[in-house]
Amino acid sequence: MAVSRTRRARAARKRKRRMAAVEHDLTADQWAALKAAWNGCAYCGANDGALQRDCVMAISRGGRYTVDNVVPACAKCNTSKCNDEVTGWMRRKRLDERRFLERYIEIRGTLTADVG
Repeated sequence: MAVSRTRRARAARKRKRRMAAVEHDLTADQWAALKAAWNGCAYCGANDGALQRDCVMAISRGGRYTVDNVVPACAKCNTSKCNDEVTGWMRRKRLDERRFLERYIEIRGTLTADVG
């Protein structure tokens, strides 16, 4: 079987290796609680479409899917952010960084207290 050598295929294989190298412990119940707490995209506030799991600290930078590191994001924000550092990306997009950080700390504290 021939291995695809396209750029997209190489990137997919690299992502698969990164994902397998770390332990993800975000449960379906925690994801549902995160979506309910944020009530839309954590970055822009949009709540009209499907939400995706976005790592505040990207997996390529050492992050993983945990209740501490995941926020719901619309497809537009998730794609735009890519693996950028969240506060720098928010400044470039002219999004309300302070509001995000305050809500992130509040919601993270509430949900991690429920887990512990």
